[in-house]
Amino acid sequence: MRGSNRFLSINGKLVKTPIALASMAGITNAGYAIERAAHVGTVFIGGFSLDASTQEASRKMIETGRTEFSGDFDQIATELAMLEEIDVVVGLNLRGSTPEAYVSASHQFGNDVIYEIDAHCHQQPMIDAHCGEYLLHNVDALCAIVRALHAEGVCVSVKIRAGVVDDRLLARKLWAAGADILHIDLMDSGYTRIRQIRNSCPLIIIANNNINAPNKMMDMFSHGADMVSLARSANVATLQLLDRYIRTISDESGWYNAPKQLCRGGDLRSLAFCCMPVKQCPLLPTLDTIGMNRQEYLSLKRELTNGTEISKGSHTCFGSLAWCCKPSTPCMFRDTMLESLSLTKSEYMIMKRKLSDGIMEKIFVDASTDC
Repeated sequence: MRGSNRFLSINGKLVKTPIALASMAGITNAGYAIERAAHVGTVFIGGFSLDASTQEASRKMIETGRTEFSGDFDQIATELAMLEEIDVVVGLNLRGSTPEAYVSASHQFGNDVIYEIDAHCHQQPMIDAHCGEYLLHNVDALCAIVRALHAEGVCVSVKIRAGVVDDRLLARKLWAAGADILHIDLMDSGYTRIRQIRNSCPLIIIANNNINAPNKMMDMFSHGADMVSLARSANVATLQLLDRYIRTISDESGWYNAPKQLCRGGDLRSLAFCCMPVKQCPLLPTLDTIGMNRQEYLSLKRELTNGTEISKGSHTCFGSLAWCCKPSTPCMFRDTMLESLSLTKSEYMIMKRKLSDGIMEKIFVDASTDC
């Protein structure tokens, strides 16, 4: 899902920028997306109510003045046709009360779109219809929907609200059930929650809520997010600012969402920057947490870097660039070695990203995924 491209791939398609439009009921439609398409890589349109119970819930909410819940299921095909010509990955945000409702939608719209399960709405009519936040409190029902969609071979996203239940346990259950993406409304919890979820599962993570400035975006990326999404602040000027900023970061650094170092609060991806486990530092308890002993860690990094340029570095602290830190940390030994190997810092970070991907794959292949 991530690979070695500039940003990432979703549903077999390259994402041109790691910025998404989050669905806003009654607002995020094809026309809205087309106006913003130059500066987003993914759009989620909707939400759309799939079955009788969720459509009745929408009707009740419209009667109270919540006209934004008027998304018409019959409009989906027209909306998707309008989006065929723009360079974005498209997702449908859907509300349904049964696995069968989602499977029926997947048969109608095929595997070219992401199917996003709305486990986010907290309006009472939707909860009464066994949709939205009801699914967070009834995870078995949510996992059943995920499994049913996964069995159809489509890309599955789950839109959740952070802090409603144990996010780490929920992430692991959704991963085990076959989800591909977690789209997380962080509410007021911030990047700490993203790091916790990143350390719990290997899914693509989209961070959402009030991410309207470069520093806020980079906080999410450096703690584990693969993408950020905007909703009510998704005006063209803000999207353009964020898009240009992250493209520049990618060009200059080589790894657009590189984590902070572990000793500075980084997530598990930052093991790519850690040195040998020879001193008391956050590395040792982290290895204990993931069930990896020191020798396994040493062997893994040697195996993953064997034959690459970052296996070299005889004049670095531990004899190999595999154990060296981020370029943002001053180090004359690392920089001298990079110069002698004719490696730019951007190329170094691309290699570190590949190392990190390998470490994360090992961690989560070995992890239990019982749901």
